[in-house]
Amino acid sequence: MGTLFFIVFIDLVGFGVVIPLLPYYGLEFHATPFAITTMMACYSLAQFVASPVLGMVSDRVGRKPVILASLVCSIVSYVWLGFAGQLWMLFAARLLAGAGAGNIAAAQAYVADVTPPEQRAKGMGMIGAAIGLGFTVGPAIGGLVAGGNAQSAYLAWPAFVAAALSAAAFALAFARLEESLTQKPAERIGRLAMARAASGRPVLRLLILLIFVSIAAFAGMETTFALWAHDGFGWGPLQVGLIFFYVGILLSALQGGAIGRLAKTVGETNLVVAGGAILAVGLLGITVANTLWVVLVASALLAVGIGMLSPATSSLISKEAAENERGGVLGLSQSAQSLARIVGPAIAGAVYGGLGRNAPYYLGALLMAGVAALAIRLPRQAPR
Repeated sequence: MGTLFFIVFIDLVGFGVVIPLLPYYGLEFHATPFAITTMMACYSLAQFVASPVLGMVSDRVGRKPVILASLVCSIVSYVWLGFAGQLWMLFAARLLAGAGAGNIAAAQAYVADVTPPEQRAKGMGMIGAAIGLGFTVGPAIGGLVAGGNAQSAYLAWPAFVAAALSAAAFALAFARLEESLTQKPAERIGRLAMARAASGRPVLRLLILLIFVSIAAFAGMETTFALWAHDGFGWGPLQVGLIFFYVGILLSALQGGAIGRLAKTVGETNLVVAGGAILAVGLLGITVANTLWVVLVASALLAVGIGMLSPATSSLISKEAAENERGGVLGLSQSAQSLARIVGPAIAGAVYGGLGRNAPYYLGALLMAGVAALAIRLPRQAPR
């Protein structure tokens, strides 16, 4: 399980490593804000497409071959990113990296193979912790390795570091990871069929809409923040990476320690309402931030808001599902979140380029206010 943790961690390091570098890719390749935020979204697009495919292939050929092949894909993508000399190469490399990160579906299937039902939640929680930690470390690595000088940032070096980490994960998986698939699983409902079924259940439909909008707003912030900080403060990759590290540490601390006690104290529905409202305030705080301490306060609110809203919503979604459909319903929720990471950055980039640097955050705050208002309609205890 430790090997699996490291593999998923590497996947999310690859996702986050380019976040603080986005505006500097734009400077070097003369790309518009829409183009460079879309470059971020294309990673999630490839992951959205690849995840169910790799999951199904792992059911036929085994988990280990799929995980190893996806790590090779990641290594090639990061080397390509490091040597990219044209804008289209950046897009292609990020698409390839996202396809490799589709192995999270195989990793989750591996956990299901090797854990008994009573330990399943703990195993899946380990995957979630690896995702959170990878997102925390990825932007910090990108910023630290690229340096703090906006004019002479070493854009290729973070990609090569990510390639080296993926190579280490491949070697570890090849040597230590044992195949977990012992028999063909029972046939499952397809994603389209599950989506049609969910659309006819009002509470489940509302919950998936809320998580989609929330992740889209948060992803729009993630992919425009480096542009916003460079245009407003002249920050380099180092400063942006440290801000994301700060957000990630707060987010991990909340989700790893306090969220369970909060859910027991105030209830999951109230956490969704409060999380949406806090996210809205944090996004508005970014628009008025003109000093570092205001940025830190607004960023902390963003971490607290998404840290409360996301796990509470996922828990409510799981309670809306019967035991024999829980995996499919949660898979549908994950698909919605992947799609949100495509739509959110694309819209935020277009709004940033067309209406100004604060426009994505005004839009995001408006959306999150709507999420909080709609969440009030949720039952205080979602029916089984």
